[in-house]
Amino acid sequence: MSERTRGFTAGATGGARVVVLDYGSGNLRSAMRALARVGADVTVTADPDAALECDGLVVPGVGAFAACMAGLRSVGGDKLIARRIELGRPVLGICVGMQVLFAAGVEHGLRTDGCGVWPGTVERLDAPVLPHMGWNTVDVAPGSALFAGVPAGTRFYFVHSYALRMADAGPLADAGAAITVAEHGEPFAAAVELGMVSATQFHPEKSGDAGATVLSNWLETLLARGTTPANPPG
Repeated sequence: MSERTRGFTAGATGGARVVVLDYGSGNLRSAMRALARVGADVTVTADPDAALECDGLVVPGVGAFAACMAGLRSVGGDKLIARRIELGRPVLGICVGMQVLFAAGVEHGLRTDGCGVWPGTVERLDAPVLPHMGWNTVDVAPGSALFAGVPAGTRFYFVHSYALRMADAGPLADAGAAITVAEHGEPFAAAVELGMVSATQFHPEKSGDAGATVLSNWLETLLARGTTPANPPG
């Protein structure tokens, strides 16, 4: 049995049960450690039952949009995400794991369909220096749950060249999303919260105490929704 199927676990028993989806992309162990640090009971696996039944599913991602979508589809991750949303079960995307939630991504002239959870196309930023690598501040969306208690001017760690540009974010805003914005050459979506689904373009697992606060806030939303296995929605 492969490690991807078997999974590995960290964190305190009794915390919110979180699965970091292993589809061959992302800083899996870093994400696992960061979530365990803030009290989650974390498993890294591609097991579909675990990914469907957990309190919260984390979709990581690094590298190219097309490669991440291919890996995601290879483990049925796109269908798992859709099913969780249908059942009202939370999902958190990180970096390219955020990007694949959109309708499509365009890299080097190649358009790749995403999961289609949100409207919008991920494109290359219009910036003098790419990738956008390092610490940057964000303009937090009003009423954001992810950024509750995060002081203005707090910095988060980014590594990317592509994002949802705010010039193209109208349909997402019209859908009622809370969009936290950062700027590198132009404004882009640094985080999105809409219904059961949240995502960050930055890496909370690499963002020190600020990232830990965002992850802790997300765990609090899991507990507030009462999505434990003893009381599953749907």
